[in-house]
Amino acid sequence: MQRSEERVEEAETADADGAAGDDAAAGWPRYWPLLLLGAATFPGAVLYLGGRWMETPAMQAWRTVCLAVTVQALPFLLLGTALSGAINAFVPAGVFSRALPSRPVLAVPVAGVAGAVLPGCECASVPVANRLIGRGVPPAAAFAFLLSAPAINPVVLTATAVAFPGNPAMVAARLLASLGTALGVGWLWLWLGRAEWLRPVVRHGGHRAGGSRWREFREGFQHDFLHAGGFLVVGAMAAATFNVAVPRSVLDAFSGSPWLSVLFLAGLAIVLAVCSEADAFVAASLTGFSPVARLAFMVVGPMVDLKLLALQAGTFGRAFAVRFSATTVVVAVVFSALIGGALL
Repeated sequence: MQRSEERVEEAETADADGAAGDDAAAGWPRYWPLLLLGAATFPGAVLYLGGRWMETPAMQAWRTVCLAVTVQALPFLLLGTALSGAINAFVPAGVFSRALPSRPVLAVPVAGVAGAVLPGCECASVPVANRLIGRGVPPAAAFAFLLSAPAINPVVLTATAVAFPGNPAMVAARLLASLGTALGVGWLWLWLGRAEWLRPVVRHGGHRAGGSRWREFREGFQHDFLHAGGFLVVGAMAAATFNVAVPRSVLDAFSGSPWLSVLFLAGLAIVLAVCSEADAFVAASLTGFSPVARLAFMVVGPMVDLKLLALQAGTFGRAFAVRFSATTVVVAVVFSALIGGALL
């Protein structure tokens, strides 16, 4: 009798569970059209609102600046990475040791002056300097080349002469201040630099016996370009954000003070990240600032900017990039003030 009652209770419990399941199953069709409607409309609403936001004037300006910085620097990045790959594959390691003086203190000025022969911007000099270090060039000499190459090459000096017509003193001041900064930073690295700050990316170590030089060139070029190109895009996005976020009135607030204008344009050059072949025209347009301040803009910009800082951090490490960039800015501002004050 007791077992019969237990069976009845189990049957009733099973019936209740089945009824509950049927109710749940019966309730599901009432809600799934709403879920389906939400799944269909939510992504569309996000895309619609996001599209309208991307079409605002501010975002259009952001896209324009970001694309302009990237496109402007990309050809020179291609040039630099191609040259870097060619150095790795085709140039014997002994060439650099024979071309530079054995003493690093003398190798710095030779490398700094040699930077004038590379008609590229700062994006091109980073992979080349890294490759030079990998081939046995003293880091101080490679850094002097890294800073001078985008600042004193003939293309940049010609663009400066065109941007400042009838003002050869500005061209001379840019040449002397940029070369002085490159040599000064190179010698400072010899004095204060530490090996643990510099961690170059491990790359191919030159031509391997029995290997194809063209294949090594292609592999080195591909690796360097993809590695540096990602950091270039990050820097371009940061520069575009600053251009959109900072109002024009902020520029006018600093133009009245001689010292503040120099510091402000030096900082502006860092965040605008204008390629060295075009920064002279930007400096010439800043007519409200003093000639010394505009000189500081042209000296600092090719040596320290957001995209270059990102490239250096990705190539040599963050510890190096922070210290090296801060030192370069200080030295560049000092040389700009001294030489600009004497010539302009």
